[in-house]
Amino acid sequence: MVGSLKGDGHLLLKLDIADEASVASAFEEISAKWGRIDGLVNNAGVTRDQLLLRMKTDDFQAVLDTNLKGTFLCTRAAAKMMLKARSGSIVNITSVIGEMGNAGQSNYAASKAGTEGFSKSVAQEIGSRSIRVNCVAPGFIVTDMTDAMTEQAKAAILSKVPLGTLGDVDDVANAVSFLLSDEAKYITGHTLSVNGGMYM
Repeated sequence: MVGSLKGDGHLLLKLDIADEASVASAFEEISAKWGRIDGLVNNAGVTRDQLLLRMKTDDFQAVLDTNLKGTFLCTRAAAKMMLKARSGSIVNITSVIGEMGNAGQSNYAASKAGTEGFSKSVAQEIGSRSIRVNCVAPGFIVTDMTDAMTEQAKAAILSKVPLGTLGDVDDVANAVSFLLSDEAKYITGHTLSVNGGMYM
């Protein structure tokens, strides 16, 4: 969903972020409605967990296509509009897994680590036009996915978190909101970790 900070409505779009034509069409609609884009949050992501020797090539590629290629396609489309306005903020959601790795998630870790490197590179390319590119790297957050974990698995995770608790979705949302805002106008190429100290 796309919304306007000016309060003139929302635009609900269905798109496949891994498909170049689908992304191009969606951003054309955004441009036609508002003529500009002030902020972009690349938050779509998938997992296809498996140990390396059992991982299918298609599962490795599917994760890269959504998590990394999708971020590239949406960022490129948004950047074209932001360059004309000479302003904008892009926030890419990565993960603590991209920073520390995790057995059985080599594809996911690669996609998220790649997104961090991509973000730093783009931040250098377009910073002179007052466009900022940053990442938020969540740790383990209370979601339907973590709710489905066994108590033993949760305890194992919490033993590695100095703050002793899982994060809340608002913790991530607040970090994203900050990086999108003018309060972060002198921050770019940065990854803000929201992980309770799990990885430092």
